Amino acid sequence: MSQKTVAIICGGPSSEHEVSCVSGGGVLKGLDTKLFTPLLIGITKAGKWVALDENYPLTIKNKIMPTIDDNGTSVQLAQGGLVINGSLVKIDCAFSILHGEFGEDGKIQQLLEDAGIAYVGSGVKASADAMDKAVAKDLFLAAGLKVAPGIVLKKGDTYPDPQTITYPVFVKPSSGGSSRGTHKVKSAEQLGAAIDDALTYDDKVLIENAINGREIECAVLERDGTSYASVLGEIVVNPQFEFYDFEAKYLDDATTVKIPADIPEADAQAIQIAAMQAFDALGCQGLARCDFFYSDDNQIIINEINTLPGFTGTSVYPKLWQATAVTYSDLITTLIDSAINKAELD
Repeated sequence: MSQKTVAIICGGPSSEHEVSCVSGGGVLKGLDTKLFTPLLIGITKAGKWVALDENYPLTIKNKIMPTIDDNGTSVQLAQGGLVINGSLVKIDCAFSILHGEFGEDGKIQQLLEDAGIAYVGSGVKASADAMDKAVAKDLFLAAGLKVAPGIVLKKGDTYPDPQTITYPVFVKPSSGGSSRGTHKVKSAEQLGAAIDDALTYDDKVLIENAINGREIECAVLERDGTSYASVLGEIVVNPQFEFYDFEAKYLDDATTVKIPADIPEADAQAIQIAAMQAFDALGCQGLARCDFFYSDDNQIIINEINTLPGFTGTSVYPKLWQATAVTYSDLITTLIDSAINKAELD
């Protein structure tokens, strides 16, 4: 059986550029090279596509996050492949691990579809819908799932009267990731500044009631049209952090994931079912991480779905599958095989 060429695409123009680089390094390391030939492609913050050497540094060193530099190579998408420095390289599958804007909002998915290249993960519409938390919330509600009460505010709208809101609330960009621009607001005095900051990341923000409870995550993996749910993990945040913010996620040893989450079996199963329902409600494919609140009164509330979750060897998504007896390398193989099979059926 001949090896298939897989383009691993990381970096990108979003605020999650560095996180994507680390995920790209993880996929490259975990790829089964007996089955696949990797082709490492980086996208600079300015949006330029470059070809990278397989030894390109994509790990966090001394708390410094990796970035993609313009090395002067030229990469263009072409029908069925990539033109690298003037030569066409045929691609069997793209594993884009671009987080945030351009990577998760349907844009790169559309480019890959136009080029006739199979790719890992959700399609154009599901990606765009999941990326916009306000849209996703409406779809979750329509599917019968519980969501946190809140309001949507667009740029130019009059801010709500801070005195009419019950605190604490979370203020977050509707289409952001890695908790960038997200604030826990405890008093009326802090509301305006939090909205101002969130609006620098997106022109639509959510103001949501804080849920008293635990943060539970469930990984969904789709194999040939059937979705499967992993065991559950609980995010345990070091008390020095107010919530699971960007610093807590990536830069400090501030969070641990307790796997499996210590919750009653019936509720754990209900969360797994809800995760698959959320995945299907948006029409997701391949993979997603579903984030829930398990409230102090045992309510199951979906917070969001992430169609391209962090994918380093230590990220929550692969860890949850590892605990469900799927290794990191097998996970990558399953996702690539599913993407290629799906493209052949379309």
